[in-house]
Amino acid sequence: MKKNIFLMLLITIIAILSGCASNKGKNTVIKEEIYALGTVIQIQIYDADEEKAKKAIEESEKRVQEIENKMTVNKEKSEVILINENSGINSVQVSPDTFYVIQKAKKYSDLSGGAFDLTVEPIVKLWGIGTENARVPKQEEIDALLGLVDYNDVVLDESTNQVKLNREGQAIDLGAIAKGYAGDEVKKILKEHGIKTAFVNLGGNVVTLGSKLDGSPWRIGVQNPLDERGKHIAVIEVVDETLVTSGNYERYFIEDGKRYHHIIDPKTGYPAEAGIISSTIVTNSSIDADALSTSVYVLGLEKGMELIESLENVEAVIVTEDKKIYVTSGLKDRFKLENEEFQLAN
Repeated sequence: MKKNIFLMLLITIIAILSGCASNKGKNTVIKEEIYALGTVIQIQIYDADEEKAKKAIEESEKRVQEIENKMTVNKEKSEVILINENSGINSVQVSPDTFYVIQKAKKYSDLSGGAFDLTVEPIVKLWGIGTENARVPKQEEIDALLGLVDYNDVVLDESTNQVKLNREGQAIDLGAIAKGYAGDEVKKILKEHGIKTAFVNLGGNVVTLGSKLDGSPWRIGVQNPLDERGKHIAVIEVVDETLVTSGNYERYFIEDGKRYHHIIDPKTGYPAEAGIISSTIVTNSSIDADALSTSVYVLGLEKGMELIESLENVEAVIVTEDKKIYVTSGLKDRFKLENEEFQLAN
């Protein structure tokens, strides 16, 4: 099901990107799709030597699979699962990849004041949103686990790459940041192979390399969070940047007429209800954008905007429940509203 949803998103973005390639016959597009990190990942390389492009894609695929195998909580074994199994007992030595991502996740947990918290996994698992076991837990079930959610209990030893969770029953989940790291790593590989123009989509986490072949910016659609997949409300122009969106339409279930989405507020144990229905981050680092899009969604408009404005080279688009759109100052010249049902608020 998730695969089909993300494929629809890919179709939306590809449609908006029509005309990316030059009309000259010699220009080629090398495309590849894989399923990893719980989503469809598409890599498109433009106007490059075919052999070089295919090698870059092959290496990128291996790298993404490697990241998933180390950081997933959805397989039998991984470094993250081992950390969780040893919570309150032992430190676990992990690879530099996993240590770096956990370090970044803890940084954004702190920066967001806990709106983003890598130790929210027990609550996420309890709700089961995006799985066949999705349900609304009882309040006492949530209360019993909320005490385990505290990013300060993640102890890191940089000298040995060891990670420990202080209390038994605690667990970390890197699902809200690992795709961003994978996006950065794919871009790094493409650049190492001399690729100058490429478009990568990791289930909605968009990474661009350079500009389009004609020198113009990539035009990325912002999904309408109140409509079906393929309907966008605006277009953002980016060059050599990443764009990541978090929204209540990504994974959810409906019970008794109420929608329960997958973005959990670590402080309440319930899906976040801060008045935001979509938060999009544009910056140079996909791992940063990934963590920030979740942080802003949970923080709400005022605190979310305050956080983004405090950071250099980071821009945001926030859509609120009343169909108003807030755009940070550095992005206004590159943002075009295309749906009259929504209103620019600033």
